[in-house]
Amino acid sequence: MTFGKHVREHREILKSRDRRFSVRQVARRIGVEPAYLSKIERGDVAPPSEAKTRALARELGEDPDVLLAMAGKVSSDLQEIIRKRPRLFAELIRQLKSAPDHAILHIARDVRDGDW
Repeated sequence: MTFGKHVREHREILKSRDRRFSVRQVARRIGVEPAYLSKIERGDVAPPSEAKTRALARELGEDPDVLLAMAGKVSSDLQEIIRKRPRLFAELIRQLKSAPDHAILHIARDVRDGDW
């Protein structure tokens, strides 16, 4: 599913329960023109900046990292982490590419808990 289609479907679901999720109102709350948000949803323009994507994620109750990934972007804080050790992180990500989710979660918990 494309970024725009995902945003539109999720917004429409929320709108079916709450009229505050119209294109016009969501656009106003995230600081863009309604026509621009509509074009994003239709896929007529590229996904917005990281800041606007994060604002949209908050507005729709979505995970910002997931929405950024759908937009083909990586958050600036993750980019900074990768820039510090690009070879190591590139190798790590490539090695984890086909690992099952539970294995990745296990590794993340070990790192978080300092069990290494």
